[in-house]
Amino acid sequence: MIKSSLLKEFIETGKCRSCPVIDMHQHMGPFQGIYLPNSSAEAMIRTMDRCGVKMGVFCSHAALIDPEENVKMVDVIEKYPNRFRAYWCINPNYPERIEDDLERFSRMRGFVGFKFLSDYHKYPITGANYKPALEYADENELLILMHTWGGSPYDSPAHVEKIAKKYHKVKILMGHSGFGEWEKSIQVARDYPNVYLELTAAVRVNGLIELMVKGAGSEKILFGTDLPWFDPHHGIGCILYSRITDEDRHNILHRNAERMLQPFL
Repeated sequence: MIKSSLLKEFIETGKCRSCPVIDMHQHMGPFQGIYLPNSSAEAMIRTMDRCGVKMGVFCSHAALIDPEENVKMVDVIEKYPNRFRAYWCINPNYPERIEDDLERFSRMRGFVGFKFLSDYHKYPITGANYKPALEYADENELLILMHTWGGSPYDSPAHVEKIAKKYHKVKILMGHSGFGEWEKSIQVARDYPNVYLELTAAVRVNGLIELMVKGAGSEKILFGTDLPWFDPHHGIGCILYSRITDEDRHNILHRNAERMLQPFL
């Protein structure tokens, strides 16, 4: 039986008021080929309120494809400054635009760093086109949420390790925790102070949270959902029902993210 005051509160009220949640991996807006009924900022806030998520860090679906869409995320941040921050997506297939992207990023408020979606863009995170963004993020101690997947030729945990060896000040969030290559992902997060495991999709793997806490420490794990794709209640429940301590749960659900986001609030 799991003894946890947080779990008890979750069961009784549907949310953990004593444990605010920060979602470090969100998207927003329509996505081609699928209907997402709760993808607007307002609908996402309703979901977040229902689940006890106080803040989300997102990249719009449109910005994942078209660099021009990045600037539109500012409208959401300005309208809901206490609920959202954003990642500026770097598309390596438009290398001639990246310097301009970085210049515009420097003038925008509400962005915490960059989003790399290498598996979709079919370009490795270790490639030359990402170098300007990596250098800028390292110099300014920004966050980069990298989509990572086990066995990928573009963003496997081994690719992340190569980046972490070179850039020490940028905070690297391993989106999906290098899904499938769990041991390697945990090793990279353990060995490099600036690398963190992010739980979107990975959270559902039975026993993985315990493995991550044991191998890398709960201070190196961040909560994320891909909202509006997945419901936060499921991810929160996976953490609350894991055989870890309430201190670990606090770290994963909000404390680590609070420390990371403090310079951007």
